[in-house]
Amino acid sequence: MIKKLTVVMMALIVALNGASCAAQPENKRYEAEFLSLFDTVTRIVGYAESKEKFSEQAQLIHDSLEEYHRLYDIYTDYEGVNNIKTINEQAGIAPVKVDRRIIDLLIFAKEAYGTTNGQLNVAMGSVLKIWHDYREAGIDNPENAKLPSLEQLAAAAEHIDINKVIIDEENSTVFLEDPEMSLDVGGIAKGYATERVAQIAEENGITSALISVGGNVRAIGTRGDGTPWKVGVQNPIDEAGDNVCDVTLTDASLVTSGTYERFYVVDGQKYHHIIDPDTLFPANYYVSVTILCKDSGMADALAKIFNMPYEEGLALIENLPDTEALWVFPDGSLKYSSGFPIDL
Repeated sequence: MIKKLTVVMMALIVALNGASCAAQPENKRYEAEFLSLFDTVTRIVGYAESKEKFSEQAQLIHDSLEEYHRLYDIYTDYEGVNNIKTINEQAGIAPVKVDRRIIDLLIFAKEAYGTTNGQLNVAMGSVLKIWHDYREAGIDNPENAKLPSLEQLAAAAEHIDINKVIIDEENSTVFLEDPEMSLDVGGIAKGYATERVAQIAEENGITSALISVGGNVRAIGTRGDGTPWKVGVQNPIDEAGDNVCDVTLTDASLVTSGTYERFYVVDGQKYHHIIDPDTLFPANYYVSVTILCKDSGMADALAKIFNMPYEEGLALIENLPDTEALWVFPDGSLKYSSGFPIDL
């Protein structure tokens, strides 16, 4: 969620032409925010010479994100669009011809499945749907909130084999071999789309922007004065308190996953939305995990170390280049990977 991150930026930047000493238009800081995509708040902060110029840039980012949102949606049909929902509806029936951006996402997700030792599994839709339905019912009617049974979850887990997601690149089709399988790309779609859209923005001349799609933050270039962007990682235990640390970003990504994003309460205990594929229940090692790396999609995937014991997650992170992590434990203590940049 956007409330996890506090963005601290300069108010005004004045650009001067050193050769002629003629004043150039001021690059001012602008913001845009919208609520309609990926079931979260998207915020764009950037520097531009005018409000009109920034509005053009923000519109480009919004429209690009909207295209990815429709393609990766598992709940809604869109006219003329075969999306993830379409693939799920055709499970065990027929391959679905899809946009290349879906093919690319699923190829990336399969690679991330291997990188994360199976903790990121987009084929877990059958299990995640059960938790989604119980969570929504529990939020709507807290007094009667219940947990799904292990038997129910185990039966659904018989249908989460990612190898049964058949991708035909030549024909641009996706087929789920198991008729009871479904895809849920929520664990990677926001980060992957944010990265792709940031690249589109750069290709269109945007050199200074910070894009936040929920907890997925991607910096384009630097702030208007050439200094890195600065974001704060929110305290997941005391959300009204100080950030646990500040991080500077230049052409890099920061992703935080935590227990406070989506949850419900059963018999006084909180059950969040990050489901461990091994136990089929929410993991309780940490209250949040933050990943810092270049690619927002990979950062989103690697945030699934939330489901790993600390030593295992640390070993994974330390073996990846230009990748760092921060763990916040239930008692409020913090641990960092060896190169995590902090400004306490």
